[in-house]
Amino acid sequence: MNDTPGWASPGSTPSNGQEPGAPGPAEPADRPTAAQPSQPADQPGPQAPDPGAKWSKEQPPPAQWSAPTGQPSPGQTPPPPPPGPGWGGTQPPGGHGGYGNWQGHGGGHGGWGGQWGGPPPAAKPGVIPLRPLGVGEILDGAVSTMRTYWRTVLGIALAVAVVTEIIVILLQGLVLNEQTSAEALEDPSATLGELTRALGDALLSSGVIFLISLIGTVVATALLTMVTSRAVLGKTVTTGEAWRDARPRVLKLFGLIFLLLLIALGVALVGAVPGILVTLAGGGAAGAALTVLGGLCTAVVALWLMVRFSLASPALMLEKQGIVKAMSRSAKLVRGAWWRVFGIQLLAVIIANIVAAIVVIPFAFLAAALSGDGVGGLLEGTGDFGWTFLIISGIGSVIGSMITFPITAGVTVLLYIDQRIRREALDLELARAAGVQGYGSGTTNPAPGS
Repeated sequence: MNDTPGWASPGSTPSNGQEPGAPGPAEPADRPTAAQPSQPADQPGPQAPDPGAKWSKEQPPPAQWSAPTGQPSPGQTPPPPPPGPGWGGTQPPGGHGGYGNWQGHGGGHGGWGGQWGGPPPAAKPGVIPLRPLGVGEILDGAVSTMRTYWRTVLGIALAVAVVTEIIVILLQGLVLNEQTSAEALEDPSATLGELTRALGDALLSSGVIFLISLIGTVVATALLTMVTSRAVLGKTVTTGEAWRDARPRVLKLFGLIFLLLLIALGVALVGAVPGILVTLAGGGAAGAALTVLGGLCTAVVALWLMVRFSLASPALMLEKQGIVKAMSRSAKLVRGAWWRVFGIQLLAVIIANIVAAIVVIPFAFLAAALSGDGVGGLLEGTGDFGWTFLIISGIGSVIGSMITFPITAGVTVLLYIDQRIRREALDLELARAAGVQGYGSGTTNPAPGS
């Protein structure tokens, strides 16, 4: 019999086949029981003989004794309830150690309360328990995946970050730094044409770097989604297996990401159009104010849409859905939980970027100190971003990406799984896939080695 609290019911089977709670023959007054103390010395009565001589051969283990159901002998003080884990001040209805009223998976908790130890723990074949998750459990699951499967997770993150950063460094060192210049933005006497050209160069440089980083993020997300989904089941996966599973969906994932970007840019453009038109008509300050106001309003709408579709990526990868269907699935899962999904993802991004900044910032200052204009040039934005600066700061960026990729991707996948557990009872499917026997059928799963 398994004595683990919450899985078996210690004390639920009395000796001699007696039904729980049914009165039985009274115990002899001269024989002590596990729940009945020996008679005090100041009370008359025959002395108890050697307990071993009359001890029944069919007794449950000492840890499984329940409260006695018979009445005490006349003149004998009623015995107190036996101490031990799970016993409170009063005995629950049908009391057999406080476990008798548990109704299994999905049922009521009956006699389980704060003093009875709570319901049985959920099965946990992998990095998360198979039940609705809290914020801390989602974050811990992402970190546990990175810690438990560090060879695969950090290998994927390192490979993607290195390739991405090499491309960014080569573009900046060979193309962007030579053909773009933002000096006019710091010149008070610059003409409108010079400011426009400098602003265009800055946007071009930032846009190219963002595009390369986005490609790396998409590839890392695709691979890490497969790793996290296996980690939930307690199954390992190599980098080659993750790539083999993710490769057929990568192109669709790119399409999904670019579609979401187009939606966000389209919403922002719609908000800015009225102000631009007023400015072109000679509105001046009024047009600028209307542009800013429209941009703020549409930024809120774009944020709402991005959170609403934020679970489309794992839906596309794990359910093998199309782009539009994955967006529809995300909208369905997020409905009614927008603030929760937004808050958890924002918290994950903040934590990941704080940890990454602790690594990246020292590398940036070291790169500036070893380059031409020193740290002062970095702080003033006038430093010479040559090859020395690009390489050293790039090393810091690679290390930072190794931290941010697994955390953000892991939290998104676990949020998706959590929402499906809450909405669609996905925990039953996960338990079957992980080989958990009897999960959700009202039976208990024995502990290993019992």
